[in-house]
Amino acid sequence: MNRERTISGGVYLVLDPAREQRALLTITRQVLAGGIAVIQLWNHWLPGQDKKAFISEVCTMAHEQGVPVLINEEWELVLDTDLDGVHFDEFPQSLSAIRQQAGRTLQMGLTCGNDLDRIRRGIDEGFDYLSFCALFPSRSANSCELVRPETIKAARQMSRLPIFVSGGITPENLQSLAGTGLDGVAVISGILDAPDPAGMVQQYKQSISNVNNKQV
Repeated sequence: MNRERTISGGVYLVLDPAREQRALLTITRQVLAGGIAVIQLWNHWLPGQDKKAFISEVCTMAHEQGVPVLINEEWELVLDTDLDGVHFDEFPQSLSAIRQQAGRTLQMGLTCGNDLDRIRRGIDEGFDYLSFCALFPSRSANSCELVRPETIKAARQMSRLPIFVSGGITPENLQSLAGTGLDGVAVISGILDAPDPAGMVQQYKQSISNVNNKQV
């Protein structure tokens, strides 16, 4: 039975399924124990990869901890898997139609940059959270514009939707975003390539707490 797993903030891990599978799943177990809040499966698949089998393994582990699992873009995969939702880099033709076809509650997220009209449209069309990419230069975010902190502040004034930031985020440079109203961070290599992935999750969680408690 599907249980609703909502998204409110915290550490959001993006998994690259093209990485070596056993090692990736081992790290996933570690970071789930470390307290990540959300998992997204990036649509970066190997040729011939069994997508549904991988999704099933990740969902089984994550759901034991009450953690939602989303797919990047490929929304059709929610129809016959236990995925909890979809993260879109571009607007789908109809968010409501996807929800209706799925026949269950889904969590939907949208990648945003500095375009305030795009942010407003995402809010108006009923997305469940917004993710801003990229705040800092990084290998995985080289196709994203650099987002200005004042854009995040503006988004927070528009809505109380959960706001995530991504792109080159470290526990240290996150401190420069105090006062923007962010709720969480989305990370790939910062956790996957860390010597102690679960420990790094804890560092990010502490940094988020520090940012939200810091007076600016």
